[in-house]
Amino acid sequence: MKLFERYVLAEILPLLLGALAAVIVLLVLAALQEVIAPLLAKGADPVLVARVLALNVPEAAARALPIALMFATLLGLSRLSADSELKGALAAGIPATRLLWPVLALGLGVTVLAFALGEGLVPRAKVQERKVKQEIVFDNPRVIGLDGVGADGQRIVLRDALDRAISVGKIGPGGELEDLRIVTMQPGLPPREVITAASGRLQAGSNVLELRDGRRITYQDARPVTILTFKTGSLPVQDVQADLDAGGGELKPIYTPLRELWARTAMYRAQGVRSPADFTALHRKFAEPLAALALAFFAVSLAVFTFRSGRDLGLVWALLLTFAYYATWSVFRVMGENGAVSGVVAAYAPDLIAVVAGAALLWRTGRR
Repeated sequence: MKLFERYVLAEILPLLLGALAAVIVLLVLAALQEVIAPLLAKGADPVLVARVLALNVPEAAARALPIALMFATLLGLSRLSADSELKGALAAGIPATRLLWPVLALGLGVTVLAFALGEGLVPRAKVQERKVKQEIVFDNPRVIGLDGVGADGQRIVLRDALDRAISVGKIGPGGELEDLRIVTMQPGLPPREVITAASGRLQAGSNVLELRDGRRITYQDARPVTILTFKTGSLPVQDVQADLDAGGGELKPIYTPLRELWARTAMYRAQGVRSPADFTALHRKFAEPLAALALAFFAVSLAVFTFRSGRDLGLVWALLLTFAYYATWSVFRVMGENGAVSGVVAAYAPDLIAVVAGAALLWRTGRR
């Protein structure tokens, strides 16, 4: 790599690292702003909450890399232009288009890194995050609802790996569970067993539900077979599903490993099943890392255009353009997940807009 290219990269890389750190912090806080405060207010262990925050960093980094690259490129090349360093390079016979190659090379590296994060760390981090949230519930069950009642006034229902529904009527001080009902389900059949208890408590670490003053009823063909009462009892539970996010339940399709998501969408396509969230997620797996290349091209094109036109692209414009891309990405993502546009359009439209805008700026520059 020649001296000029190394000089351009040396100007952009520090800004890229700083912008990446800032965007990661913003994305993590934005993603968890509705979770952190309620958790801490209900007495969740701050160490466990911190672990949830840390496990969101890989996703935030993968999403922030392309945005941070565009911001750093715009700001770095603007500084070179404002200090007349680009003018000096042109006077030395270096064409302005040579700005493209180091930035595009950096964009390719960012693309590979973002894809590696999205496929390597992010799915594993999300699975681990759910386990930490389950630890939060076992450590202090009050975090899953204020006094056991959600915003809609309904009872809290947990599920475990044995397909048992654990209904909680109220959560008292110290994590005391009241008015418990545990129903053992059978696929396509009535419940096999129903356990009720006046009170109980989840034991952290051992994943045991202690029950007091209860009754156990077993059924066969929907008819009671045995009815037992007990003063105290212990019920082992496995992998209680207690997702603290508003979406609850399963992980979003974007967090599914690529091979599994590819097989799922292929099956849906063969069966004619419409699942816009899955198809949008599949295309986002590729489109979001490629955004680094698209945004790098746009940023250099804009820098060359503003230099040729004698304008100065400062911090405010860099922030506005970065926000404009994020808003465009968000709108198309929501439309794709809701089936308003196809998954291909939803995923690749923001990248295509950046490339077309960059090409138009280069064309305008060439005509000057």
